Amino acid sequence: MARQRSHSIEFKRQVAQEFIAGESLYALSKRHDISRQLVRVWVQKYEAGALDEDAQAADLLQEYEAKIAALERMVGRQALEIEFLKGALKNAPRPRSVNTSVIAGPAASPSQKDAG
Repeated sequence: MARQRSHSIEFKRQVAQEFIAGESLYALSKRHDISRQLVRVWVQKYEAGALDEDAQAADLLQEYEAKIAALERMVGRQALEIEFLKGALKNAPRPRSVNTSVIAGPAASPSQKDAG
């Protein structure tokens, strides 16, 4: 069963540059324990500028993951805050003299216009 490894962009760039500088596929394959086909793919990507695009995509992904983690922390804090406020509201003393309704709000007091 073939093993799946992940190589850094820098490593891929280095191997491609070594090949372009004249090192053989066989020597690179043996020294780095990678297939010759993989070296060919990296060289093609390097020459097309695709390794730079991969590096930019990896940087962007890392930036997005950091933003997501920050937002998840914020959501967690807000959830705790909501639970705390719900508990405080439940335990808050209610004045008995004021007739309040969640739907209608406090009872309307007569205005000066109505009294006249």
